[in-house]
Amino acid sequence: MQKETSPYACHIFVCTNDRHGEKKACADGGGNAALKDYLKERVEKRGWKGRVRVSSGGCMGLCGKGPNVMIYPQKAWFAVASPADGDRILGEIESLLAAPPEN
Repeated sequence: MQKETSPYACHIFVCTNDRHGEKKACADGGGNAALKDYLKERVEKRGWKGRVRVSSGGCMGLCGKGPNVMIYPQKAWFAVASPADGDRILGEIESLLAAPPEN
């Protein structure tokens, strides 16, 4: 094993966990997939690719408040997120990228 530092200023995880109707899950309604696609597209259009990564995430253990989006390493969590929240999430990313790095 080799420990490395993440190459990304922030990593956005959009939960895509699907429990196939057995229990509430972030994939219910399908909006999270659209949100992930929107965020990926906008990250690229804003020139953040290489600094910001958008990925599908598995269960975050917070399904009751889903769909969930988490941003690391800043530990920002957006609960009950929908495609309509994409620009607000991008605004948060913009603020994070503008903030001076913590020592």
